[in-house]
Amino acid sequence: MRELNGLTIKEMLISGANNLYNNYPAIDALNVFPVPDGDTGMNMNLTISSGAKEISNLNDHDISRIAKAFSRGLLMGARGNSGVITSQIFRGFANGLEGKEKVNARELAEAWVLGKEVAYKAVLRPVEGTILTVLREASDALLEHVKNDWSIEKAFDFFLNEARESLERTPDLLPILKEVGVVDSGGAGLVTIFEGMQLALAGKVVLKTTATAFEEEKPTALKMEATEEFGYCTEFIMRIGGENKRPFQEKRFLNVLNSHGNSIVYVKDEDIVKVHVHTLKPGNTLNYAQQYGEFVTLKIENMSEQHTHLSNGQNLQVTSSSLADAVAPVERKKYAIIAVASGDGIKGLFEEYRVDYVVSGGQTMNPSTEDFIEAINKVNAENIFILPNNSNIIMAAAQACDVVADDPNVTAHVIPSKTIMQGLVAAMSFNPENEVDVIIEDMNEALTSVKTGQVTFAIKDTTISGIEVKKDYYMGLNGKEIICSVKDKFEAALITIEKMIDDMSSIVTVIFGKDVKEKDANNLIKKLENKYKDIDFDLVNGNQPVYSFIIGVE
Repeated sequence: MRELNGLTIKEMLISGANNLYNNYPAIDALNVFPVPDGDTGMNMNLTISSGAKEISNLNDHDISRIAKAFSRGLLMGARGNSGVITSQIFRGFANGLEGKEKVNARELAEAWVLGKEVAYKAVLRPVEGTILTVLREASDALLEHVKNDWSIEKAFDFFLNEARESLERTPDLLPILKEVGVVDSGGAGLVTIFEGMQLALAGKVVLKTTATAFEEEKPTALKMEATEEFGYCTEFIMRIGGENKRPFQEKRFLNVLNSHGNSIVYVKDEDIVKVHVHTLKPGNTLNYAQQYGEFVTLKIENMSEQHTHLSNGQNLQVTSSSLADAVAPVERKKYAIIAVASGDGIKGLFEEYRVDYVVSGGQTMNPSTEDFIEAINKVNAENIFILPNNSNIIMAAAQACDVVADDPNVTAHVIPSKTIMQGLVAAMSFNPENEVDVIIEDMNEALTSVKTGQVTFAIKDTTISGIEVKKDYYMGLNGKEIICSVKDKFEAALITIEKMIDDMSSIVTVIFGKDVKEKDANNLIKKLENKYKDIDFDLVNGNQPVYSFIIGVE
């Protein structure tokens, strides 16, 4: 094949997305730190699946239009740092194809190089030995060696081989990878996408074959085929539980989804369930789901109609509004704060500190760029301050700010809080009487006034910086430093707090999670108060998942 067109690149991109879907648990397993985050593979999977959905019903020979639509899907669906970087790679790739109906091998190489350049610019402090390195070395090598008479297949084979070799070298660039004995997870995810693309180029389009992240069985119903029936794209967010509702049974719920449709994406976070499914009879699916709870948002798109209109160059979308959107519009405020949190108690704290909107999410489920854009629209304010409260969420929040930057009526700013405790002190420092620049300065300064500790369980055996970590033991974390790994969560909390307290400490806040009983948390505080007479201890029921304790020392 001498030239690559829109239909072929569509097959390649969907095949790459499906290949990552089939393998993302293995990507997650490469994460260096043994915390239960599941970030890299899951985030890249959800990000690129959003792009695949965007192009699944497009039948366009123009490669630039397919690449642009794919890039748009990734931009809105980007989650976590790995997802945002992936979206920027394909944004640059799409820019490199702009205005072209088809490309040859050299033009393909130039597009990947532009993808590299855009991705590097998106990262404030690029680190080598990561996904960026894999793309840089592969794209630069391809552009250097490609010949005018190369076929697309030869060029892509060369490109993939260079990416694989670069991935194998990542432990030589990042000592922590060599210490733990793994390659970079983001780079591995990118290579997995490229491998799926190469298979499609060889006529072997990858189909989805594995189960969802929350299902033990592995049905083969979850396939995204280019020839699937159109039907209805159905998406909803549902709060499970309530009066006269059936107890939620996850396996049964997923089995019913599988039997009623395909292209399923399913996420559960506490009492919230998010579902995307393509089905011929959305009413049946919605009626079944409503047995377990009530819908918070609901959207149905007629893909058959959408396909017809898209083929004619039109854009048709029929949606129902969320419950929040149904409320009559209110007067635009001057300021609003958006924060990310998980756990009713923590969400309540942020609301007490004048946060206008709490985006559900955190360590195990990073919000997407689109989630932040929706929140920005809902708070209806001129100046918006976003508290991501997790280092892996900052880039998605910043990308949302970039997307809304064209709106002259809204200015959104990211206050780069990396922990819940940083977010809380930043929210407390907010003074609506000040001007925007002063508010940003005060909130950023507040981030440095608190140290954050956490207690969570380990998901694997490993050794990091001389600390032996055992699976299912509790780890005490001071920032990103692992302080201890012990059997008892309360012992881990005591050790962590003792390590964090110094002569300047005056206030310690302990937020306990859903796996901790209040009386046991009170006993922990009593021990601490007996030992540290001059320090004020504040105990809060955060009801957060994953982390038994979140600790702030001021």
